[in-house]
Amino acid sequence: DSQKIMAVENVSSVTEFILIGFTNQTQLQLPLFFLFLLNYMVTVVGNLSLINLIYLDSHLHTPMYFFIFNLSFIDLCHSLVITPKLLMSFMSEKNIISFVGCMTQLFFFCFFVHSECYVLTAMAYDRYVAICKPLLYTVIMSPQVCSLLMFGSYVMGCAGAIVHTGDMVRLSFCDSNLINHYMCDIFPLLQLSCSSAYANELVDSIIVSTVVLTSSFIIFFSYALILSSILHISSAQGRSKAFSTCGSHIITVAFFYGSGLFTHLKTSSDGAMGQGKFSSIFYTNIVPMLNPLIYSLRNKDVKLALKKALKRVAN
Repeated sequence: DSQKIMAVENVSSVTEFILIGFTNQTQLQLPLFFLFLLNYMVTVVGNLSLINLIYLDSHLHTPMYFFIFNLSFIDLCHSLVITPKLLMSFMSEKNIISFVGCMTQLFFFCFFVHSECYVLTAMAYDRYVAICKPLLYTVIMSPQVCSLLMFGSYVMGCAGAIVHTGDMVRLSFCDSNLINHYMCDIFPLLQLSCSSAYANELVDSIIVSTVVLTSSFIIFFSYALILSSILHISSAQGRSKAFSTCGSHIITVAFFYGSGLFTHLKTSSDGAMGQGKFSSIFYTNIVPMLNPLIYSLRNKDVKLALKKALKRVAN
């Protein structure tokens, strides 16, 4: 009998969750729906345009744009995983997601967030080689090395997502099925679990800390070396050009890491789950929308490629 009871306890009785969404104020539902729909459309069009532009223009077939291509792909997929379910929460009374669907969303959310961390790190290394070792750039950043860096980014992202999701699947959900969020995120799900989540919190904290600290250290160290090299450039024009090649990446890193860190600091305390939900909008919706704009509006090569593409379409 005791074995039967233990078996029942180990199986989650919750087969579906209800996502509370962004807000329960009915007067805000329609305006927010159109606002996030606009955000979604700009994100999809912006990232798809940048992906196609880099793919079609041979002048953009360089290591830097190879990484930007993958960054746009990740941002596009990230948006596809999160935003449709968020839009549904504004239009339906109960935004229901199955247990399997919830774990699938959690997996892909973790996968794309982790992968983006590693891609941004690879981009920092690329900029370091371009500015500090320009004569060896084509040798060091060969197509094979770039492919290996990207493959490693996706493999490490997948490994992190498997651990996060595997830990969550092992928990029991037997009381409430209301997720105080617009998506299946780690902290809201841990709060719902009726089994001890201490081990999960410890593992999740170790993984997130390792990923963030490692990637942050490499990025900061790369830019410290870059800054040192730039200061040794005698001409003002040369310094300006070197800074401009790094500007877009620095802005992207600041937005992504800044918003992610702020959100996790907020959600790590029980009473701040609501605030964490609002701040997470920034890195789940705003950052994927801004990235293609940052890399197109600040980049002469992308602007030139876009003008060529528009001329071809016009003719």
